[in-house]
Amino acid sequence: MGEFIKLIVAIVNEFHDIVIGIMNGMGFSVTDKDLHFWIIGLMGMGGFVVVQFIFRLLSKWSITAISFIYTLTVLLVIVFAIEIQQKITGRGNMEFADAVVGLQGFIVLFLVYLAIRLLFMGVKRLHKSTTTKNTRSR
Repeated sequence: MGEFIKLIVAIVNEFHDIVIGIMNGMGFSVTDKDLHFWIIGLMGMGGFVVVQFIFRLLSKWSITAISFIYTLTVLLVIVFAIEIQQKITGRGNMEFADAVVGLQGFIVLFLVYLAIRLLFMGVKRLHKSTTTKNTRSR
């Protein structure tokens, strides 16, 4: 188990260095918090999409709130595991603020998703009511 954890830590550290190198190479100066915001936010949205798909297959009712709560719970575990890994390896700073910013990334991206979804639902409802009125007036 210890070797497996060390392997995961090594992979995460390499990924961290690669992302920082790519961002610096593109002319972006990113802080540790910026990196946490985007990576955790995108991981969260990826997790949310998977969870949402699976739960929709299992239920005919909307379970967006359950999917959100489940994804947020998993992200909490991942975020704190990353912070602990940073403390153990000495690569990066173990800060509670990093965990909060990472989760904020997910919440912001989730709110964007929710706004787009509500917009589409509103347009669909408006279109449906317009076509119903047009059908009645004939």
